[in-house]
Amino acid sequence: MKKLATLFTDSWQEFHQVRTVTVAAMFGALSVVLGYFTLAIGDYIKIGFSTIANQFVYYLFGPVVGGCFGGALDILKFIIKPTGAFFPGFTIGAVAGGVLYGCFFYKRPITLKRVLAAEFTVALVCNVLLGTLWLSMLYGKGFFALLPMRIFKNLITWPVNSLLFYTVGKTLEAAGVFRLLKAPDGRSARVGKKNKVV
Repeated sequence: MKKLATLFTDSWQEFHQVRTVTVAAMFGALSVVLGYFTLAIGDYIKIGFSTIANQFVYYLFGPVVGGCFGGALDILKFIIKPTGAFFPGFTIGAVAGGVLYGCFFYKRPITLKRVLAAEFTVALVCNVLLGTLWLSMLYGKGFFALLPMRIFKNLITWPVNSLLFYTVGKTLEAAGVFRLLKAPDGRSARVGKKNKVV
């Protein structure tokens, strides 16, 4: 419990850094652009790439920043490209997703097991339970009537989304991109070595 409280405290401290806002804004813009590239599989299943950019914010800055970022980005995407009437339930789901991802990823290594667990938890809580509830309220259909298709859809996308984030995340981690983004003032940490003259 103490470790969880520390995660939230440390994530809250990230708000004091200008770097946090600029990096989050950069990934937010990237997420909006990637939102236009969606792979449709049939009538009900869609594989999107914008979530990957969001997850990097959750990974870098934690649950507090992640929740605020998720909610703000959901509203921004609706303003840019509205699909039907605005429904605050989906914004609540986006905030919850940011908090959950932040709890799994913040200050922790990217492992396939962790990514699978995070994706499953978010899919279950935010997509299957909350998402189905919001759709039921919006369209007046029974919760349990919508549930089977929602479960099927998320079981298909769960491993795909997990592998996408794991692959891209490990690549950027190996390239040192995350160290660069987390370093003070956006500069990579310097190693205490002097240049040698040959």
